[in-house]
Amino acid sequence: MDHFTYRDGILHAEDVPLPEIAAEVGTPFYVYSTATLTRHYNLFDEALSPLDHLVCYAMKANSNQAVLTLMAKLGAGVDVVSGGEYRRAKAAGFPGDRIVFSGVGKTAEEMELALTGGIRQFNLESEPEMLLLSEVATRLGKTVPVTVRVNPDVDAKTHEKIATGKSENKFGIPISRASEVYAEIATLPGLEVVGIDVHIGSQLTDLAPFEAAYLKVADLTHQLRAEGHDIRRLDLGGGLGIPYERSNTAPPLPLEFGEVVKRTVGDLGCEVEIEPGRLIAGNAGLLVSDVIYVKKGEDRKFLILDAAMNDLIRPAMYDAWHDIVPIQEPVAGVEITPYDVVGPVCESGDTFSKGRALPPLKRGDLVAFRSAGAYGAVMSSEYNTRPLIPEVLVHEHQFAVIRARPTFDEIINRDSIPSWLEG
Repeated sequence: MDHFTYRDGILHAEDVPLPEIAAEVGTPFYVYSTATLTRHYNLFDEALSPLDHLVCYAMKANSNQAVLTLMAKLGAGVDVVSGGEYRRAKAAGFPGDRIVFSGVGKTAEEMELALTGGIRQFNLESEPEMLLLSEVATRLGKTVPVTVRVNPDVDAKTHEKIATGKSENKFGIPISRASEVYAEIATLPGLEVVGIDVHIGSQLTDLAPFEAAYLKVADLTHQLRAEGHDIRRLDLGGGLGIPYERSNTAPPLPLEFGEVVKRTVGDLGCEVEIEPGRLIAGNAGLLVSDVIYVKKGEDRKFLILDAAMNDLIRPAMYDAWHDIVPIQEPVAGVEITPYDVVGPVCESGDTFSKGRALPPLKRGDLVAFRSAGAYGAVMSSEYNTRPLIPEVLVHEHQFAVIRARPTFDEIINRDSIPSWLEG
């Protein structure tokens, strides 16, 4: 469920008509719904009740400071994967004891940043990383809680570029080696084992891979406890999918995911952490764009928009589907036209969809890409010297620009001319 609905023939974000935002900030722009973000966080929080748990928002999905501040005020934890994200989390008001640091390539500088600023735990992904963290923690006179990310070799049956739990993926250590790795950590100063971490991929629409992975984690918990390790926290990752294409069967609900968690690890007496990102932010956002031209090709029509692959790269990178809808509600029975929906960037890859069935559209019409709140703005760029587009947050009848569009002077003036080229 989201809070983007037609009212009196016009698509609204909560109580705000989208043409009103377009008139003030220009197109293209991202718009997010406070009500939807809040609802999706609460669904996960309720799904894990009454287990001792923490919902850690995976900020890589959408790291705008306003979105992060909302999550912090709701009581969420946060999952970060870089020093920059750690700084964003602290600036948004997350206390250190609600920040989990993941990622395969943590540097000594990032470790020191988190150790001095406060951290809930590091999710370790390799033996070289645990040796470096021990060195940094010892130098700073700290003892840091750690989990080890185990790779359970479970096929999440998702896109190959967002699968993380198979043996050929770069993440974690093989679960078969967990016993020796935990034994080594126990000998290292500055590290305190508190649990196990697992994450098998993103945009999962079937609960079976979760169940398979979590059963392996349950077995590993019993094994490691028998070997003397105090396993009291399980980080079960994220990855639950969202309905990008509304005509398809909806993915499982957070409540159903919660039942899998309780059924597989709920009797272990562990605190449970999960790291949803896409399901919290994805359907909470739209990308709104303007039709520049309708162009007739040899055997098709092109709908050329002012949004492009640099604004929303998911279709070019993942062949991702986003529902595209007109802001003006189509009248019943209107004739549907197939369009290739494209952007103005000088790349053939700047194609959002081919043969997409839409009502007739013309220059100046507004369209919205649904389910664009996750991995949209965060992955955007200024390719072709196209400014990063505004982000807008709506709350009931109010809206605010939460990231402004930079001017061309601001973009150009970031570059500098070396002395030998001046004059």
